[in-house]
Amino acid sequence: MMHAVLPARYEASAPKSLAAANDVYSRVMVGGIKTVCLSRAGLARAMLHDCLTARADEQRHPKLVFACNGHVIATAARDEAFRAVFKQADIVHADGQAAVFASRLTDSPIPERSATTDFIHDASRVAAQHGLRFFLLGTTDETNAEAARRLRALYPGLQIVGRRHGYFSRDEEKDICDEINLTQPDVIWVGLSVPLEYEFSARNKARLRAGWLVTCGGCYNFITGAHKRAPRWMQAAGFEWLFRLALEPKRLFWRYAVTNPLAIFLLLTRTNSAPTAQ
Repeated sequence: MMHAVLPARYEASAPKSLAAANDVYSRVMVGGIKTVCLSRAGLARAMLHDCLTARADEQRHPKLVFACNGHVIATAARDEAFRAVFKQADIVHADGQAAVFASRLTDSPIPERSATTDFIHDASRVAAQHGLRFFLLGTTDETNAEAARRLRALYPGLQIVGRRHGYFSRDEEKDICDEINLTQPDVIWVGLSVPLEYEFSARNKARLRAGWLVTCGGCYNFITGAHKRAPRWMQAAGFEWLFRLALEPKRLFWRYAVTNPLAIFLLLTRTNSAPTAQ
């Protein structure tokens, strides 16, 4: 079921100084994936700039914003089709701490990790301040609704103009995109798990009208409190995966057993110091 708030025509409301505060940023190859060298604050500024710019273009298509972590790096190396989808991203940010560590081997280190579970809060804060509009797609209807409720409570003024659960067939995607477009969102958050969320985003970019289309994995469950984050020291040390493994050993053991060694190898051998400017 689609839940939407149909808006009147909106206008860019942020001050020009902030609207123009887009970072000129570089990219660095991390584990074989070209990743932006941006802090969380810099990523939020890029979102604000891109979304306000997109409002002036009625034929706009969203920038694809994907997350880079060990699971993604390993999957991209093993799966050619997934790698082709990932190359369509406009922005890839460092969702995993290991990507940040690896970038320090280059001349253009990534300032900090921008885990989507953290960044959605940075983005919500900026959106509430400057009138950006969110659409939440993914997970169960109950979890989606609770995530929307909590974000609105945490960030008064945040406009979540629509939301929908993530259980649908490929045949339904065109109608879903049409309904999303009716809500005139600036940022569409897509939480459908890997690789479904990346494939959905790449496949439907041309159908959607927004500033950003952001993959967000299971972040709705973290917003609601259904899933717990690792202690800060484990996050900073790059051991959040170990915390998650302890909580869900049956589901995650084989994933980490397969992906972690390959991801470490790729981070050591396919990270280079030849970033390209935005």
